[in-house]
Amino acid sequence: MQLSKDQLLSLDRICRLNLVNSLTGIKPANLIGTVNTRGVTNLAIFSSVIHLGSNPPLLGMVTRPLGEVRRHTYENIKETGVFTINSVPNSMTKAAHYTAAKFEDNESEFEHCGFTPEYLSEFKAPFVRESPLKMGLQLVDELPIKHNDTRLLIGEIEYLCCEQEVGDGHLNLEELQLAGVSGLNSYYTLEKIAEYPYPRKEEWSKD
Repeated sequence: MQLSKDQLLSLDRICRLNLVNSLTGIKPANLIGTVNTRGVTNLAIFSSVIHLGSNPPLLGMVTRPLGEVRRHTYENIKETGVFTINSVPNSMTKAAHYTAAKFEDNESEFEHCGFTPEYLSEFKAPFVRESPLKMGLQLVDELPIKHNDTRLLIGEIEYLCCEQEVGDGHLNLEELQLAGVSGLNSYYTLEKIAEYPYPRKEEWSKD
């Protein structure tokens, strides 16, 4: 397959969505937990969470374009300034996937999709009890991406909860049984291939 930009843009819309969303490979599947000022919880699957720095501990996520369709996750974060990021367990990918359905703003995806909201360490946004790795974040910045009207939301980690001990800081995502996602609807299990020391050029060998 070889496609020019014009050929890519001329593809059927659904085909183009699936293809372009798949090009970056397997990404972490995360559920973003929020609550509005009326106490209605919201849960939505995102595959756009990225690492931005460790001191301070910052993560970013890209929202979908703003427009006529309401974005409850974005609205709730802007209202309250907080949100949670919860890794999706392998056993709950279908339930996580359906949090992307179009629910009304008075309906909670927690309830409809079978997840349990829990509040930890007095953090104001709901965590997913079933998730083995979860974080509470404070919104610290928002960067508009003018080219397609999306937003990069930057959060600082205020609380971390993991079912694995920290040790030297390396988490074994395979043992945590976390799911990955490619495109819009393909889910994968994670398998650890290897672990290497800090890379130094004098130590490199093809053997």
